[in-house]
Amino acid sequence: MDYFIKNIISLLREKTSLQENEIEKLIEIPPDPKMGDYAFPCYSLSKTFKKSPNIIATELSNTLHAIRPIAEIKAIGPYVNFFVDRVTLSEITLKTISEERDGYGTKTAGKDKTVVVDFSSPNIAKHLAVHHLRSALIGNAIYHIYKTLGYKCVGVNHLGDWGTQFGQLIVAYKKWGSENAHHTYTVTDLNNLYVRFHQEAEKNPGLEDEAREWFRKLEAGDTEAKELWQHFKDTSLKEFQKIYDMLGIHFDAFIGESFYNAMVEDTVARIKEKGLTKISEQALIVDLEPYNMPPCLLRKKDDTTLYATRDIAAAEYRKKTYDFEKMIYVVGSEQKLHFNQFFKVLELMGYDWASRCVHVDFGLMKFKDGKMSTRKGKVVLLEDLLIESVERIRKIIEEKNPSLENKEAVARDVGIGAVIFADLCTKRSKDVVFDWDEVLNFEGETGPYVQYTHARLCSILRKYGRPVMADIKFELLKEDESFILIKNLGQFPSVILKAAEFYEPSLICNYLIDVCGNLNRFYNAHRVLSDDKEITKARVLLVDATRQVIKNGLHILGIHTPEQM
Repeated sequence: MDYFIKNIISLLREKTSLQENEIEKLIEIPPDPKMGDYAFPCYSLSKTFKKSPNIIATELSNTLHAIRPIAEIKAIGPYVNFFVDRVTLSEITLKTISEERDGYGTKTAGKDKTVVVDFSSPNIAKHLAVHHLRSALIGNAIYHIYKTLGYKCVGVNHLGDWGTQFGQLIVAYKKWGSENAHHTYTVTDLNNLYVRFHQEAEKNPGLEDEAREWFRKLEAGDTEAKELWQHFKDTSLKEFQKIYDMLGIHFDAFIGESFYNAMVEDTVARIKEKGLTKISEQALIVDLEPYNMPPCLLRKKDDTTLYATRDIAAAEYRKKTYDFEKMIYVVGSEQKLHFNQFFKVLELMGYDWASRCVHVDFGLMKFKDGKMSTRKGKVVLLEDLLIESVERIRKIIEEKNPSLENKEAVARDVGIGAVIFADLCTKRSKDVVFDWDEVLNFEGETGPYVQYTHARLCSILRKYGRPVMADIKFELLKEDESFILIKNLGQFPSVILKAAEFYEPSLICNYLIDVCGNLNRFYNAHRVLSDDKEITKARVLLVDATRQVIKNGLHILGIHTPEQM
């Protein structure tokens, strides 16, 4: 807990009927620093004290006595506002950052607890396209957020590697794709076969029956079917890994739907034993009408399984394997109903941990004016997007800083970082409108802007050329621009906690933009390197602390921090 909030809580605890945790949840940061550093709203006390919030705030502020580190207490409307001692705040914040370095922001809230994050989850035999980006990036950021809070995180890529489409692909491969046994197949080849199947099936509907038969063989463990399916899977994973490497995304397990195929019978049997199933139109369902939802379909009339069946089996397996505290599914908003049904079935099965399964949904990725170049038709491939971003940044570097060392590495870090930041800085429930002019702007609220700010700070520290020390005169950093920046830096750990609570990486993006803005206001108002050694020493410590926080924040988002740009 924040050192100053602890002191505020101890002051308020004596004068209110609220518990410590209740007070902590109510404390706010005023929108204007002139109104104070912390504020306590008095609305919740109206019922107890039978007075208006404004009167309660005035009376409370008159009875509370400011003791260091609180410098002043005063009522503003329905709020009791607290002003902290600037020197104390500066010393605690900057010393903490200086000591903890890369670990600043890390908490132990998740010690001995496991969080499973299910994200990305593309379909085998199809390209990773732009519509796959949001799940991958949001999931990766949430993984890092919880890891920073001390949780053991398990990142799972729940591959779409099962279903009737694989019967279709096997038929297509056997009819039109297996002539050249020496051909090295790519995902493009597999996708073309899949497209051809559907074109041919329009003329010959009997192909659908062949496909269903091959999928039944696959579910039954037929050797030829399994070998072909494994070939399709290996081909896809090879391409997927190349894209994940570009994005710097790591998974602890690539476990697709197929893995749970052998478990489905037991899962369905348990659901039946609990009296939850019924037959409807020859299909096996769980009736969810009492909960205002359509039925959860477990088996089709041809006895093949569905997403929900395998998701239930997967949830049981993950609980047994990882004993998770929380399981987070990062899947688009269009799947809300599926997860509501799936979680309800888990609850009806008697699993108390069903309430700790969370669907983290998100909006779509759209392009401004619908424009984006692509090599393969209408679908915008993720690889194309990343390559184009790197190429555009490379051109900007050639124009602005042609003598920069490691230009290729910097272009890659900034180009890919720009795409990641553009996605994550939008509140996840909203659609992302991707506009190259905004995404790659070094002066807007973008990834390149934050990375460039970090590089500028590294440049100042190189010019300083000496070790950064924390034994400074903290009273030298009392001016408004310094204090606002320092206070901002001190909020980093609480921002991470809030981002975890709401599964919202955009909070970290917006926070970093605020830090960069406050840094620039400080930098424009005060010279860092001067003839005054003590002031220089103090401001260099502030510069280094800001650099460290930006680095830590971007790391959580999965973005690299070049030291020169």
